[in-house]
Amino acid sequence: MNENNISYWIDSTQDTNFPVLDNDITVDVVIVGGGLSGLMAAYFLKKEGINVAILEAMKLAKATTGNTTAKITSQHNLIYDKIKKSMSIEMAKQYADANESAIKTISDIITMDKIDCDFERKDAYVYTQEKKYVKKIEKEVDTALSVGIDAEYLEQTPLPFSVLAAMRFTNQAQFHPRKFALSIINSLANSGALIFEGTRAVDIKEGNTCEVITDRGKRVTAKHIIITSHYPFYDGKGMYFTKMHAVKSYVIGVTIQESFPDGMFITAENVPGRSLRYHPIPEGQLVLIGGEHHKTGQGGSTMVHYDNLRTFAKDNFTVEKELYRWSAQDYTTLDNIPYVGRLTSDTPNIYVATGFKKWGMTNSVASAMIIKDLISKGESKCQDVYNPQRGNIVASAATFTVQNADVAYQLISGKLERPDADIDTTCTHMGCELQWNDAEETWDCPCHGSRFDNTGDIIEGPALYPLKHSGEGRNIVEPNVFKDKEK
Repeated sequence: MNENNISYWIDSTQDTNFPVLDNDITVDVVIVGGGLSGLMAAYFLKKEGINVAILEAMKLAKATTGNTTAKITSQHNLIYDKIKKSMSIEMAKQYADANESAIKTISDIITMDKIDCDFERKDAYVYTQEKKYVKKIEKEVDTALSVGIDAEYLEQTPLPFSVLAAMRFTNQAQFHPRKFALSIINSLANSGALIFEGTRAVDIKEGNTCEVITDRGKRVTAKHIIITSHYPFYDGKGMYFTKMHAVKSYVIGVTIQESFPDGMFITAENVPGRSLRYHPIPEGQLVLIGGEHHKTGQGGSTMVHYDNLRTFAKDNFTVEKELYRWSAQDYTTLDNIPYVGRLTSDTPNIYVATGFKKWGMTNSVASAMIIKDLISKGESKCQDVYNPQRGNIVASAATFTVQNADVAYQLISGKLERPDADIDTTCTHMGCELQWNDAEETWDCPCHGSRFDNTGDIIEGPALYPLKHSGEGRNIVEPNVFKDKEK
């Protein structure tokens, strides 16, 4: 087994090698974040003849994009009936249209550009083994059909165990996300897009023409800014830290003696939650079993979650070997719909795409198409359901209260029970005390999901600065004097 908590997608592809931004530049659009949503936004904008630059703090397509289960589906658990109830059937149809269009767009790009990324059409299933979800699945099928999705209610699935109810979306897909992303990156580089790695954006100067300021003090001047940094690195008084929370989940990749059922599967239940699919590898089939969701920094011993997935695998399949294990992190919004569009009502030329709730393959492409339309046309036909300022967020007051009460609890309790460590384990984002992740050997923030390695350097934002090393006197530094990671 690979002991380094690396995903199959990353392990089976080469690293990118783009320069650090070391001088000031001017472009039409600057995109902060080099995951799939940022890459696709750049791809679509370049097709419109718009000059773009991409700033990635680490390596392209290696964070969320490199740790997904890579299901290309408009089936996002039980979302459509929720949207119908909280917003309207028209908004549910917008969400369906955006994600179905994303599936077609990905397929079309793969065909047009002849991308070898193991793209396969598969049906997507949601199943339950609990009675309370049977009616919910029935309602979800009815709503999905009413918004134009080819959905079907079932009482059994191809899985080797019984279920109480299930639904199937036909003609969905799966692929190798890094192979696809690397082809997009190559296309962007060849088309003249400016791409920079190891370049962390730390601030924005707003105006009719904006500036992004980097950790080395360099500036990118642009007419438009798109923030696709997973969690928005710049808030712009949008209060995003009160409207999202970070969720961790886990994946193991195993080989099994039998042939895995044809399809992609997920439970209606969130806890402990199970996601299943296979991916072709030279040895045959790599079966990906995921789940064990919990708020980042609040899941106890993270090794236990991998053990639970192993037990599930052995209970249902004849496991031959475990080849991979990895974890993923994503953000969930107050109403479970991503925030895509203008960052705030007062920032007409700054855009955001965040809060994909682990459904980032289609939502990344959908968000990129929406933002491209907003920049090039001033509007998008699917903009309302994703609008970060949508009215129904106010209706999510109960979720807002619970979420922020939890943040306050984590902040206060962490101060009272501060661990003894050789680095200052206070998160540099908003001061929450970090929790040790024993599976990945990282410090994770239970408030907003920032993660640091065991030397204090940032793995994942929203934190913009590394941790202070109490024993070595390493202080949090100003943006223009960041040091390379200590050897």
